[in-house]
Amino acid sequence: MKKLLTTISCLLLITSLQAGNTLKRTPSVAVIPQPARMTVGDKVFTLRAATPICLLAEAPELAYAAELLNRTLAPVLGGELPVSDVRREKGILLSLSPAMRPEAYELKVAPRGVTITAGSPAGAFYACQTLLQLCPAAAGAAAVQIPCVEIEDAPAFDLRGMMLDVARHFFTVGEVKELLDLLAMDKINTFHWHLTDDQGWRIEIEKYPELTRTGSYRPYTTIKRTLTPDNTPHAGYYTRDEVREIVTYAARRFITIIPEIEVPGHAMAALASYPWLGCKGEGYAVWCRWGISKDVYCAGKETTFEFLEEVLDEVMDLFPSEYIHIGGDECPKDRWKECPQCQARMKAEGLADEKELQSYTMRRVERFVRSRGRKIIGWDEIYEGGLSNTAIVMSRYGNQRTGEVIARGNTVIMCPAKHCYFDYYQDDDYDREPIAHRSLLPIEQAYQLNPRKDFTESQLKQILGVECNLWTEYIPDFSHAQYMLLPRLDAFSDAAWSLAPRDYENFRCRVAVMFKRYDTIGYRYATHIFQQQ
Repeated sequence: MKKLLTTISCLLLITSLQAGNTLKRTPSVAVIPQPARMTVGDKVFTLRAATPICLLAEAPELAYAAELLNRTLAPVLGGELPVSDVRREKGILLSLSPAMRPEAYELKVAPRGVTITAGSPAGAFYACQTLLQLCPAAAGAAAVQIPCVEIEDAPAFDLRGMMLDVARHFFTVGEVKELLDLLAMDKINTFHWHLTDDQGWRIEIEKYPELTRTGSYRPYTTIKRTLTPDNTPHAGYYTRDEVREIVTYAARRFITIIPEIEVPGHAMAALASYPWLGCKGEGYAVWCRWGISKDVYCAGKETTFEFLEEVLDEVMDLFPSEYIHIGGDECPKDRWKECPQCQARMKAEGLADEKELQSYTMRRVERFVRSRGRKIIGWDEIYEGGLSNTAIVMSRYGNQRTGEVIARGNTVIMCPAKHCYFDYYQDDDYDREPIAHRSLLPIEQAYQLNPRKDFTESQLKQILGVECNLWTEYIPDFSHAQYMLLPRLDAFSDAAWSLAPRDYENFRCRVAVMFKRYDTIGYRYATHIFQQQ
């Protein structure tokens, strides 16, 4: 009964927001992710097109916050707010405080104006995201009334990430940018870009043009979970200039892009482009179905490592990220067991088995990446057969596995599949849902993510952050991707950012307000959170 009443109240809230102009009423205070501390007053600040944005610090990146406000508010107010570098009355004042944590901010809305103090331009940007969520999601008003609040906020984790797989299905530059805007709204600061896999190679490498000429194309895709071809070619890749454009776009939203180049498995697109990279040396094709191929990079050939180093050199030239993801997951050892060159490598290096050969491969690639001043990230499997203590493990198997990796001395990024894999079904009525991964991850379960649970303060120091993932085997277009992400992405951001007490019913009401905002923007979202239980 409590859930039903909450659902009704939330839906009434949506209805009231949809009914028209709400300026005569105090707007609902609903922010995602939830601020650490917030006090709500009983008055409002009236924001008009003439309200100035005052940047009271010498930081060029602070202008990104002003740009965000103007980009969002201009359609509502009928024009951009003036931007100044001097203090003005009844303005939005942005300043920096070196005493604060870099992404922390304080936001005070009073009847005479808005004051934002942040530890860095990123913190000011996040404060502006919060300010925008305090505004009613309406258009065409001469003024907007914002409730008076005092907020002190800072993130729970330094890295808050989202992974998009563009290898299985390609997404355009414009769609990636739209996703980055969505991530910024939820204060997610890392975009993990899965660029290569068996089904497609999506990044231009100048020294190896066949990777995109051959590796970015598949003639068909198998329908659902059958082997029946759909007879629809699929292709696409990002040029070097497009990658730079997206990296710059992300940086202006304080999002770091971590590229992933899969090693040593999930390599069929590369092997189809350059067959000498595999143990057999022939007979490869870009995969048109899902699953795990037994054909992987040959770890016995020096030419394989030369290729990988030259590819990674170009990748690191395009991405300034401190971290480079090199995969390491789901690498069958069948070909290595049959390959004379791989067996010779094992004997020469004193490796006991093929698991140690994978460890050798990952360590060697890591040494190269570190020689360029970067660090590697890899999936859980990279610690099988031995792991350097400088590698970062992306752990998807839950807290027990995360604890094992921490005990070995490694840093971890948590992405437990049971809470963070958004390619899973959202509802158990599979016949009514778009086809998805066979597993189930309803919104309630996504919200239950608690990255701090079961770990001591000492262990938490080895957890770099958390990430949610969207694999796209069954997600052919961006509209479908939005449906799979929203509102589970909101639930994830609450856990990744907020140190506030967890309250699912409170979250549901905040989502109700967020849906109105999504309607205004034009996002597609799932509504299971309001289905009667």
